[in-house]
Amino acid sequence: MQRPTGVTVISVLGFIGAGLLFLAAFGMFVGGALISSMAARPGIGMMAGIGGVIVGLVFLGIAIVYLVLGIGLWKLREWARILTVVFIGLGIVFNGFNMLLSVQHFHVFRLFFQAIFVAVDVWIVVYLLKPEVKQAFNPAGA
Repeated sequence: MQRPTGVTVISVLGFIGAGLLFLAAFGMFVGGALISSMAARPGIGMMAGIGGVIVGLVFLGIAIVYLVLGIGLWKLREWARILTVVFIGLGIVFNGFNMLLSVQHFHVFRLFFQAIFVAVDVWIVVYLLKPEVKQAFNPAGA
């Protein structure tokens, strides 16, 4: 079966997200190194360097997950569809909590953007759970 257009879009978004996260990781590595070399106090410089490495490694790990899921969706692998639904479902929960915090602290613009993120995430989950999209991930004759 041919790959549905929506799956292609979600896969490409995963590749774009992975690329941006790789750039962010590189920026954290370089930024931590620059700050540590420019710090007047050695202790602060060491903390900045270690902090940059830790955050860079977290970004790098998330980028690898995005890349693997993007490739899996591109190749119509069922495990990628399931993991994407799970991870985006977690994103909906966390963005929902952020929306509640935005309401509590009267951050209207942040609430607006969080609502957009939740709406897109809900659309992706609903789309990936449609029967015709699920069928595209199953091998022929299964």
